[in-house]
Amino acid sequence: MKVQCVICDKIEEIDDELPLAKKLRNRPIHTYMCQACHDRIKERTEARIATGKFRLYRSVHRDDEW
Repeated sequence: MKVQCVICDKIEEIDDELPLAKKLRNRPIHTYMCQACHDRIKERTEARIATGKFRLYRSVHRDDEW
């Protein structure tokens, strides 16, 4: 299966039987990101976290008594 990275537009070939290929085929809203872009984002996020100024805003989860 041919897939295209959403960030760098690099076209790659992945095996049709991989779970990722099935997910992309069955749910088109899921997007593919190549390993190089994934690693770059991971490194930059870890660098931002290391500065101490990075805040991760999470929604408040309230338990419903119902």
